[in-house]
Amino acid sequence: MDNHDAAIQFIDVNYSVEDTSILKNLTGIFPKAKITTIVGPSGAGKSTLFRLCNCLRSPNSGEIYINGKRISDYDPITLRKMIGLALQNAPMISGTVWNNLELPLKLQGKQLIEEEAKRLLLLVGLEEKFLFHKVGDLSGGQRQKVSIARTLVNRPKVLLLDEITSSLDRVSQHEIEELIVKINKEFSTTVIWITHNLQQAINVSDYTWVLMNGELVEAGDASILTSPTNERVQQFVKGESF
Repeated sequence: MDNHDAAIQFIDVNYSVEDTSILKNLTGIFPKAKITTIVGPSGAGKSTLFRLCNCLRSPNSGEIYINGKRISDYDPITLRKMIGLALQNAPMISGTVWNNLELPLKLQGKQLIEEEAKRLLLLVGLEEKFLFHKVGDLSGGQRQKVSIARTLVNRPKVLLLDEITSSLDRVSQHEIEELIVKINKEFSTTVIWITHNLQQAINVSDYTWVLMNGELVEAGDASILTSPTNERVQQFVKGESF
């Protein structure tokens, strides 16, 4: 794949904490306007990779490029507006859905317009009436939709999703999958999605990374999971239930 098609590119990236190596000589790309899933066993370095993508951590060596520009050349605030992040537990501040949706702009000294808030709710499949509901009254699926809507307030070019459906029931999981595919298609948003669910990775992704022990073992389309040729990927897939 041409590096000009990369939203994010890693070149020989290493990251360690004290004497523990977390990511090792990582080289690969996340293609623009596509959905890339990242799979691999626990402790493979998947969440650390995300922290490098939005400058919450810096590599010990190697280079990371965002849209062809070295990540260190970005202002961190600008970068974090470009790269949205949604997490498994959909952390919320206490109060209403409105309080949570306006938070990203409030932190920038700006205000959220009510019509925009309603538009975001409709986009993620929630009715306008939810705007002033207490977040404590929401179901897990509704919380995750609000979390994604809040991430979209800054109109990010890249969306990082860290196990966002792992605690949801199957119906809510399917709704979130459909929502992410819709956001990707409508806005050409680059999506990078960490998931432990291999069937989900096969269903939603254009491109997949298999990360093991801090190394990129394999990258390609869904066939690397459905018909793996790499021995380590074969063993990993065999050990996971579909």
